[in-house]
Amino acid sequence: MNIAVIIAGGSGHRMGQDIPKQFINVYDKPVLIYTLESFQRHPMVDAIEVVCLDGWEHVLSAYTKQFGIDKLKWITTGGNTGQESIRNGVFNLEGKANNDDIIIIHDGIRPLIEPMVLTDVISKAQKYGNAVTSMPYNEQIFVVSEDDNTTTTQFIPRETLRRVATPQAYKFGLLDEKYHEAFDKGIGIHGSHYTNTMMVELGVRLHFAAGSDKNIKLTTKDDLELFKGYMSRDKDNWLK
Repeated sequence: MNIAVIIAGGSGHRMGQDIPKQFINVYDKPVLIYTLESFQRHPMVDAIEVVCLDGWEHVLSAYTKQFGIDKLKWITTGGNTGQESIRNGVFNLEGKANNDDIIIIHDGIRPLIEPMVLTDVISKAQKYGNAVTSMPYNEQIFVVSEDDNTTTTQFIPRETLRRVATPQAYKFGLLDEKYHEAFDKGIGIHGSHYTNTMMVELGVRLHFAAGSDKNIKLTTKDDLELFKGYMSRDKDNWLK
């Protein structure tokens, strides 16, 4: 079984709106519903769990009924941090998921997931036990000089870098074991850590899967406007 765990536990202060950004309406539909629809439509996704901001569970339930998200099986309350929210979602699946089931972790505020990205991350995780959506890094990266932060004498070859995002996928047995270990030892759970960085700190080799530049994260109002642009534009039929 392939289970999507959608993380929607954040309050979204950087967006500067009165409601959490995952519930902001774009063309009469909440951002989170756009995200869920991608998993609802994908034939390789069997079930969905949403880790929801505390107090918004009933709102989410109403929206999923309104928009026909019938793959939704569980709503779990989020934690105080992103890693606590993911942990809550993983631990809620204990006794429900088998060790070889694929768990796809995805940010609820990344609504533009292309089907091929989901297909590849699931397929790679089935083969290798984990997979992380990634893209090449196309800009030059220079290291700031220690003695003068306005200068540089060193660069990092961009061929050695990858940008990673969600969706990320892991076999449930590995994921559950590592979240217990991480929170027991206090490793990979603080600050900006996510599942991928936690796994690396705990000694797991990660496998890259395909990504897409459209897979934007809606963090600021500018991101929201970009998403609106994607949703409203007419596709160029001449593009292959």
